[in-house]
Amino acid sequence: MPRPNRVLNARTVESTRRPGLHHDGNGLYLQVSPSGGKTWIYMFQFNGRRRDMGLGPARLCTLAEARDKAYEAGRTVRDGKDPIEERELLRKKQPNGINFQDAASAFIEAKSPGWKNKKHCQQWSNTIKKYCNPVIGSIAVDKIDTQLVLSCLKPIWLEKPETASRVRGRVEAILDWAKVSGYRGGENPASWKGHLDQLLPSKSRLAGKKGFASMPYDILPAFMWGLSAHNCNASLALEFLILTGCRTSEVLLATWQEIDLGGKQWIIPADRMKAGKEHRVPLSTPALRVLARMKELYRVNYIFPGQRGSRPLSNMAMLEIMRRQGIPYTVHGFRATFRTSVAEQTMASPEIAEAALAHSPPSRVIAAYQRGDLFEKRYQLMEHWGEYVYSAETKDRPGGPYNTPPSQDRQLTSPGR
Repeated sequence: MPRPNRVLNARTVESTRRPGLHHDGNGLYLQVSPSGGKTWIYMFQFNGRRRDMGLGPARLCTLAEARDKAYEAGRTVRDGKDPIEERELLRKKQPNGINFQDAASAFIEAKSPGWKNKKHCQQWSNTIKKYCNPVIGSIAVDKIDTQLVLSCLKPIWLEKPETASRVRGRVEAILDWAKVSGYRGGENPASWKGHLDQLLPSKSRLAGKKGFASMPYDILPAFMWGLSAHNCNASLALEFLILTGCRTSEVLLATWQEIDLGGKQWIIPADRMKAGKEHRVPLSTPALRVLARMKELYRVNYIFPGQRGSRPLSNMAMLEIMRRQGIPYTVHGFRATFRTSVAEQTMASPEIAEAALAHSPPSRVIAAYQRGDLFEKRYQLMEHWGEYVYSAETKDRPGGPYNTPPSQDRQLTSPGR
């Protein structure tokens, strides 16, 4: 039968950022939360009152699928039945209750509106599909025991301890949801303390377990001198990342609206920070010079744009700069390089160093009393750091393993030249 005219399309669903309800037609709405999460809602009247039926997160449910679900729900209403109650009855009538795959989808649907970004929702979905569904996806949640959980974890526990730990936590959360929803009882077979910690080695004690490979700070100045030779978006972004001590995503998604040149600060909004709290980054003289160079090159919203100015640089671009030189360290590892240098080469307190990395205070008590962000002290620290990382840029400085002379057409003059 003919469908009514629609308002939304796949592109608007992807690009819409304004919080609130966005009508599509036939009772279907795209709900955008203040944090950016997107969920499909079907609104209908039943027995004189309005009801809202969740149809799933937009990340997992396409516009076409949401329209089909809304259409079927509308048919149920026209038949004189409440589609929400009918859905619950159907779930309870399943001979094996609800299986793990369906429980995972329901959990993500319920929780994703409160997650701060779409990437987090996608990570949840991807890890469940890859590591859990092939093993326990079709098994009823009330039948999942410790051995089945171990069947998901053991193949990756030693090889990918960080990923395995996250998978375990996600399985635990899904099974907790299933218990509260009445689909299972008893203890959670994916719990760690007092349970799986007796059967699996702690990830922190695994042989060969290391953090992000970080460059020793004593060879960083030589690397920075060679890095400046590239004079491209990726190299300038990497310089800026090192100078500010920030994370890859924070740098790549940075926009000019976040920069306060007069106050020599970069204000990263809370929704782009790992801790979910706005972070002020002091901009040292070298960092300001990188920004000046990017301002000369581009007139777009993103400070470090990709080939298409409307999108940021790829998250692999900075790592590729290092790979091409055979450098065995990670981009994220430069945060550890900075932290080690501060501890061993300066008198800055741990509180200042941790604040510079946007780490939360180690305890709630400290957080309750330490309400400032130590900005002025951090500014002095970042100026010192900026001077240090370019300290190899003098002709009489001994070379290092990554000390490649910069090209003569370098337009941005670094400090010390």
